Amino acid sequence: MLQRYRTALIRLLHSELPVPGLLLPLIRRLYQIGVYAGEATNLLYKWLILVPVMRAVCTRVGSGLRIERMPYIRGVGEIHIGTQVYLSGKIGIGLSGRSPSVVPILEIGDGTFIGHECSFNLRHGIRIGRQCLFAGGVVIQDNDGHPIDAEARRAGEPAPESAVAAVTIADGVWIGRRAMILKGVTLGENAIVGAGSVVLHDVPANTIVAGNPARVIRTLQPSECLDSDTLKTLLTSDDK
Repeated sequence: MLQRYRTALIRLLHSELPVPGLLLPLIRRLYQIGVYAGEATNLLYKWLILVPVMRAVCTRVGSGLRIERMPYIRGVGEIHIGTQVYLSGKIGIGLSGRSPSVVPILEIGDGTFIGHECSFNLRHGIRIGRQCLFAGGVVIQDNDGHPIDAEARRAGEPAPESAVAAVTIADGVWIGRRAMILKGVTLGENAIVGAGSVVLHDVPANTIVAGNPARVIRTLQPSECLDSDTLKTLLTSDDK
């Protein structure tokens, strides 16, 4: 008996009401109208709320900011956003003032794309160059977060200054989904970081790295690299 009820329930869950063919064009048009209405609402939200708030909260915001959701910003510091930057989805920014006499500074260069759920945790600074691409879930931090010593952790002490070092990401860098860039790392121009990688050391320009810890996979050929003249053209193009 129980099996028959279960079979009937499964059939019910997989069932659907018949839709007359004459109604399909109307349903399709209603769906398109709903999409356009949603996009218009998002655009108004950006104009009236997102961009004004970002200009109030950040130290500098360039023209042409494209933003989908309000970032979660915690702490006190400086945020500099260049022109034509795209903040996709929700991102998190943690500005820690635990380093004496140091103001944490996050810089995002012109034309850079920051994907959904990217996270930046800084005590000194994170500098991101121009025309960079960050896939979703990328984590960048310039400190260890907590001290190695267990007693210090239990006492709630922050990581010591020796465990803090600024992160620099040069122009044209592409970072894959859920990669982690840790303290003191410099990514050279046009470098590519594979998805899920953990980068502990500097990456030379025009190099692909991947793995945990990240290792060099290969060097890009000159034809694959984005030179400074091309980068300047992209940033000044009327299509941007």
